[in-house]
Amino acid sequence: MNDFQMEIFFEIHSNNIREGPGSFQSTKKAFSYLHSLPDKPNILDAGCGPGKQTLDLASISNGIITAFDNHQPFLDNLSQKIKSLNLDKRISVLNMDMFNLTFDRAAFDLIWSEGSIYIIGMERGFREWKKYLKPGGYFAASNICWLKDNPPAELYNFWMEAYPQITDIQTNIIVIENSGYRVINHFTLSYGDWWDNYYKPLLTKIDNLEDKYSKQPEALEVINNERLEIDLFTKYYDYFGYKFFITQQID
Repeated sequence: MNDFQMEIFFEIHSNNIREGPGSFQSTKKAFSYLHSLPDKPNILDAGCGPGKQTLDLASISNGIITAFDNHQPFLDNLSQKIKSLNLDKRISVLNMDMFNLTFDRAAFDLIWSEGSIYIIGMERGFREWKKYLKPGGYFAASNICWLKDNPPAELYNFWMEAYPQITDIQTNIIVIENSGYRVINHFTLSYGDWWDNYYKPLLTKIDNLEDKYSKQPEALEVINNERLEIDLFTKYYDYFGYKFFITQQID
């Protein structure tokens, strides 16, 4: 994308409640598998985006949360919400690049990554971030996976361009285990996590922006690509989805 197209992309993806599939119910379900956390765990929310899951984690735990992202508008909006909810003493927000983290070793009881680990990749994320976990610490991450073999060609080609690292569930499990963790549990995010909480609100915005930029081909290219992703989901949602992996460090 050129600079103008990046502006369109962020116009589409600004002021949304979520920047990926998810729900309070799924966050709570994933957290429920963490049975040995201290009463006030130190939690790292990696690639927090607008921070819906950050606030959800604060509501379902007594944790002290460090949330980071490298898109300042997301962080500004999240900071306002934190202040309005009087969570300043429990949640801190940082502008940081996940490729260059500077946290102390063994600083966290839990690393949480909803829909963001794809940026650095499953293997690199699980391997490199392990040093920030306390011994026996937990790592919970959701990532897009193939749910069925032999996806239709148009779906396969789309994801090979959008996220060529996409693979099946078992391969992700092997990557996690080879990185020094045990998989406690995993589950697939629901259709509603995609449609109700992510795509449906996004589609309304796309419709409006399509009218706004109707005579600007470069903008329409970005908008149409977003619409294509949504169309492919409605046609083939049983072939791919977000899988939430709940894991614990073992070495």
